[in-house]
Amino acid sequence: MAPRFCGLGTPCSLCLRAAKWLPVLFIVIVVVWSYYAYVLQLNLFTITNIIEKCFYLIIYHVLLVMFLWAYWQTIFTEIGTVPKQFRLPPSELDRYEAGETDEARRSVLEGFTQKQNLPIYNRTVMGEIRYCERCVQIKPDRCHHCSVCGVCVLKLDHHCPWVNNCVSFTNYKFFVLFLGYALLYCLFIAATTLQYFILFWKNQLTVDGKFHILFVFFVSIMFAISLVSLFGYHVFLVLKNRSTLESFRAPIFRLNHAWVQDKDGFSLGACNNFIEVFGEDRRKWFLPVATSLGDGVTYPQRCIDEDQDGLLGPRHRWADDDESEMAYTGYSNHHTQSLEEVVVQSNHTNPV
Repeated sequence: MAPRFCGLGTPCSLCLRAAKWLPVLFIVIVVVWSYYAYVLQLNLFTITNIIEKCFYLIIYHVLLVMFLWAYWQTIFTEIGTVPKQFRLPPSELDRYEAGETDEARRSVLEGFTQKQNLPIYNRTVMGEIRYCERCVQIKPDRCHHCSVCGVCVLKLDHHCPWVNNCVSFTNYKFFVLFLGYALLYCLFIAATTLQYFILFWKNQLTVDGKFHILFVFFVSIMFAISLVSLFGYHVFLVLKNRSTLESFRAPIFRLNHAWVQDKDGFSLGACNNFIEVFGEDRRKWFLPVATSLGDGVTYPQRCIDEDQDGLLGPRHRWADDDESEMAYTGYSNHHTQSLEEVVVQSNHTNPV
């Protein structure tokens, strides 16, 4: 275990927790100020055309609500934690820690995985089961340990300080929508304030709040430039069915009796990849509500052979009996037929 210098209730840890909220507070302050600059200074005190004013205010508030809704969901959706079936019981943990060689410890993990019938497809470069020493549990596919949160997180993409949360299986859809609506929010402000920036440049804008209008134009442009690349990158990841971690370190599958990296191992085609994240109900695709398919533990793969399915049996939801331990309660109980149809025969073999 990594050394801990502060208890959960010490002033040091409380200050650290508070400091983690500073990026979120910064975003909130910017949004509140932009509301003042755009709604009050621009629309109420500067624009005189009633039709133009109403049009701007309606579109602005729709984008604002969707942006804040997605942001809230990204921040406060609990991360998906690993089911207790993957945690080594005390007896197995003692055997693992007592192992004098890597081979002995590896044998303990292999035996426990077979005994529990855990759906483990990904391994390390050496073909070993991925095991977290800190959480004393076997990692499901696409699961990684977050050093900030201190737990293993299902389909961890990255830990984002701007939302003070892990971007993972449970809130990845919300995060992508947050980026998209934030980009639209900034572009709309920039586009509708452009003409008033030009008037300011020509020294024809004489209202008292002209500097607020000027700054909100520049700030929206600045954030839009930052968001367009980030949003575009995550759209690419959605269509490829990859996480940020997987794009830099590809998952390892069994192929032709060897362990090889395959960035597209979970890719089912752009359409099915999109559906896996956003769900099958088109009416809810662009709403920040939980519609992602699966349980966060097992995932359809691009290539699965008969031996693999035969050993693991039908895919099912891996859930703890105690719902309070499940951070991903409410998600789909199974992979839908649209995803299963694209699973084809290949040389990926079952590692268990």
